[in-house]
Amino acid sequence: MSSFRDLKVYKMAFALAMDIFWTTKTFPKEETYSLIDQIRRSSRSVFASVAEAYKKRRYPNHFVSKLTDADMENGETQAWLDAALACQYITKEKYEDLNKQSHEVSYLLIYMINNPEKFQ
Repeated sequence: MSSFRDLKVYKMAFALAMDIFWTTKTFPKEETYSLIDQIRRSSRSVFASVAEAYKKRRYPNHFVSKLTDADMENGETQAWLDAALACQYITKEKYEDLNKQSHEVSYLLIYMINNPEKFQ
């Protein structure tokens, strides 16, 4: 593996962030500086933290720390998805799709956190 871009978790997290970006384009304008900014920021932080972690993979503690940050941001994204659903900005089906993607990302992150030696 030559790049963080080759990691399945990076690809999935990036795809989720892009899905969220396009979905939030339909949110009300009054949410521009609150919910939209928050969910976009947290979802983008997931793949960015994976990239940072990969660059620090020779240092297991740093690697795990950055992956933990990614998982934390992924959890925040899930919370914002809850808010988007409660505000009826997304359908239940869209919520379930985005939430499923997020859980798959979390599963991969936890695997990496528990097995850092496999990525050195």
